[in-house]
Amino acid sequence: MMHAWMPTSPCGTGCLDSDSSRVGLLRTLFRMARLLIALVVAAAHVLIRSGDERRHAVRVGCARLLRACGARLVVHGGDDLVDEARSGGRGVLVVSNHISWLDIPAINALTPMRSVAKADIQEWPVLGGLIARAGTIFVDRERLSTLPGTVADLTDALRGGALVNVCAEGTTWCGAASGPFVPAPFQAAIDGGVPVRPIALRYRLANGTETTRPAFLGPESLFTSVLRVLRLRGLVVDVVVCDEIAPGRAGDRRELAQLAETSVRSALGHDTVATARRALPLRVRTRVR
Repeated sequence: MMHAWMPTSPCGTGCLDSDSSRVGLLRTLFRMARLLIALVVAAAHVLIRSGDERRHAVRVGCARLLRACGARLVVHGGDDLVDEARSGGRGVLVVSNHISWLDIPAINALTPMRSVAKADIQEWPVLGGLIARAGTIFVDRERLSTLPGTVADLTDALRGGALVNVCAEGTTWCGAASGPFVPAPFQAAIDGGVPVRPIALRYRLANGTETTRPAFLGPESLFTSVLRVLRLRGLVVDVVVCDEIAPGRAGDRRELAQLAETSVRSALGHDTVATARRALPLRVRTRVR
């Protein structure tokens, strides 16, 4: 059931750029086979392992999933976030823009963390079960009455020292355009007294041209979106880890959401919501994984 506060996006298949860089049918089928194998192996490791071994399996499994799709991961910054995750110290709310089903694997290939995701992801074949076993906090976006409980669960996870990723736009956008950050999850960071770490995601081709084709748009099926990714030649996923927003920097959740949104837009070179895409700042140090 729709309600007035449900995040919505105007993006649809009309946002997709031209399909000019594709691999052939045999390469697409090869990638599909590798993707299925990567999912099964990752699911098996998550089921039988625990603790540090499971976290390592999640990171390696997500990296393999990206490679199986023909995608190369490029990480800009974030060494301190990785070190903090390994040390198991304080909780951190990690917020990112939301474009594709590849977003969560890309972030977890940097360092494993829990996520907040829409409840219907649990219905995805194989991947849904894998995401659930990784400690995902599920939110029912169609039932506004469940939101306080979700925020409370998120607060408890952060207070317990977990890194938790939230796709802060609340729904997917094409990447050429972006949406406002939803304030609700930022209340958990305030209540938990933990920092916020913005992450900016961008999808481009090997020649540097940004592409909207990895986007998971509108009512299309997961299979349709996956197939479009598998056909892409030279896909690169940029993960830009922005500066931390310390506790107390913002007066309320709306201001905190705005600070995080501004940080992500700046990293992507976007001045305002729903602006045209531009190149990443050259000053960002790049680490290739």
